[in-house]
Amino acid sequence: MRLFIGIPVKFEEWLQRVYSRVEALRADIKMVEPKNVHITLAFLGEVREEKVDLVKESMKEVKFSTFSLTFKGLGAFPSLSRPRVIWVGISNGFNDLKTLRTSLVKSLAARGVRPEDGQFQPHLTIGRVKGPKGVLELMKLIEEMLDIPLGEQEVREVTLFKSVLTPKGPIYEELASIQAH
Repeated sequence: MRLFIGIPVKFEEWLQRVYSRVEALRADIKMVEPKNVHITLAFLGEVREEKVDLVKESMKEVKFSTFSLTFKGLGAFPSLSRPRVIWVGISNGFNDLKTLRTSLVKSLAARGVRPEDGQFQPHLTIGRVKGPKGVLELMKLIEEMLDIPLGEQEVREVTLFKSVLTPKGPIYEELASIQAH
């Protein structure tokens, strides 16, 4: 099973406005389905079914308190000059996310489950660039929205998702979740 641990993000009015601005560019961009918007804490990749319970146990071991996230500005990976992934940044709550991820990774590692490596850069992916059409306009929009506060959300739960890839895009199924204390 293809798994990841993340925080679901509510598709609220502020996020709808961001989507509208990006979609208005009529660029060759595939937006993330509103119901799939989330912050990834740990991408586990392909996990054998017999290891799923170990992942759930690892999650139950992690304790965290409710905290607030402030979403701020747009950005792109790998860079603004070569945008492939469009994201919304996180200002307040950034360190809380890093601490939460560290606890998760430590708990998973103790059970022999290793998330994908790489530097953890908390963000909210909203779209993927599929071609060159509208990229210059996208770059201008990202620069224009770089430091604009966009919205907030309380983090009260962390969810284990199963991701099934289909030609129409991924389908996410919630397998388990933990609540803040």
